[in-house]
Amino acid sequence: MTLCIVCRDTRILLGMKKRGFGEGKWNGFGGKTNPGETVKEAAARELREEANVEAVRMTEVGVLDFVYAEDPDIHEVHIYRVDEYRGEPCETEEMKPEWFDLDKIPFEKMWPDDEFWLAKLLENEKFTGRFVFDEKGNILEKELASVEDLH
Repeated sequence: MTLCIVCRDTRILLGMKKRGFGEGKWNGFGGKTNPGETVKEAAARELREEANVEAVRMTEVGVLDFVYAEDPDIHEVHIYRVDEYRGEPCETEEMKPEWFDLDKIPFEKMWPDDEFWLAKLLENEKFTGRFVFDEKGNILEKELASVEDLH
């Protein structure tokens, strides 16, 4: 799975999820890979589909594993920072994009893990981690570490 965070000066672009998993939360843009698609290609495609933005400069900064109480599978998410893009973000069927100043990020309306790793992304730090959630979405376990390289 993929997640893109678009950064511009002192703001980041988040999307309000309008349907499906994570509905009603602010998040980055992303999703699953399609057959024959690399993770990076999937990240760029999802950003296009969900925000109408074309990634020009996109860097993988993190890999996080998520485990949910109701789902025994581990969901590996590759996180990308997008510093250069083309197009003007606009609402799609799935997401409603909005720019936020870095000191006004709406963490109270985001996934609870975001407040831990987003600071690393904003500092251009590479990281790996693992978050385990209970059935109500509360964090039961958390591991997060800075790394030199992701591969």
